[in-house]
Amino acid sequence: MNAQSKAAIQWEMTETTSTVPAWRNLYRIGAAAAILSAVFFPLQIATIFISPPPSTVFGWFAVFQSQPLMGLLNLDLLLVCDQVLAMLIFLALYVALKHFNRSAMAIGTLLALASTVLFIASNPAFGMLSLSGQYTTAGTEAQKVAILAAGQVLLATWQGSAFQVSYFLGSVASVIISLVMLESKLFSKLTSYMGILANALALGLYIPHVGTYISIFSVVFLWFWYLLMAGQLFQLGGQANVHQ
Repeated sequence: MNAQSKAAIQWEMTETTSTVPAWRNLYRIGAAAAILSAVFFPLQIATIFISPPPSTVFGWFAVFQSQPLMGLLNLDLLLVCDQVLAMLIFLALYVALKHFNRSAMAIGTLLALASTVLFIASNPAFGMLSLSGQYTTAGTEAQKVAILAAGQVLLATWQGSAFQVSYFLGSVASVIISLVMLESKLFSKLTSYMGILANALALGLYIPHVGTYISIFSVVFLWFWYLLMAGQLFQLGGQANVHQ
C-alpha cells in the first residue's frame, strides 16, 4: 500500500471517529443491539425443541389459549425483535462505513431495512393470538369455521413471498456490508469474513433438499459475526468519545 492510500484510509478513519463524536452513542446502541440479537438467536431455536410447533390452525389456537407466550415464541417473536434490533445495527454500520464506499453502503442499508420491514410484516404471531381469542369467544360454528380459515391464510403466508424476499434481501445486504467492512479496515478481517461466510451460507436455503440444514448451520457463523461486530462497534464508540 503506497503512502497516498495509507493517508486516504487514515483520513477516512478520522472522519468516522473524530469529526462526528455525536455518533458515539449510536455505535454503542448498535453494539448493544448486536449482543442482544446474539442472545435471541439460540433462545429462538431452543423454543422449537422445547415446544415443537403444532401442525394445524386448531393446534395453534390451543397453544395460544394455554400458553400465549409460547405461541408467540413459536411464531418467531424473538426473530421479530431481532429485526427491530437489526435496524439499529445497520444504521450504526452505515454511519461507520459510509466514508469508505457510499454507494455500496447506501444499497446495502436500503436492502437491509427493506428486509426487516418485510419480515415483520409477514410474521403472523400477533394475528394468530388475536384469532385465537376470537375463536374462543365465537358463538356459532360458522364463526369458528371462518376464524379457522383466516388462521390458515395467516400460516400459508407466513413463509410466503414477503418472507422469501425478506430473507434474500437481508442476506445479500449483509454480504455487501461485510465486503465494505473488509475494505474499510475499521473492522477486523475475521469479522468481515465471518459476515460474508454467514450470509453467503444463508442463501443456501434455496438449494433443494439440503437448503434448510445449510440455512440453520449459517446461524452459527451469524452468531459469531454479531458478537465480533458488537465488540468493534463498542470500540468505535469509545474512539469517538476520546476524540470529542
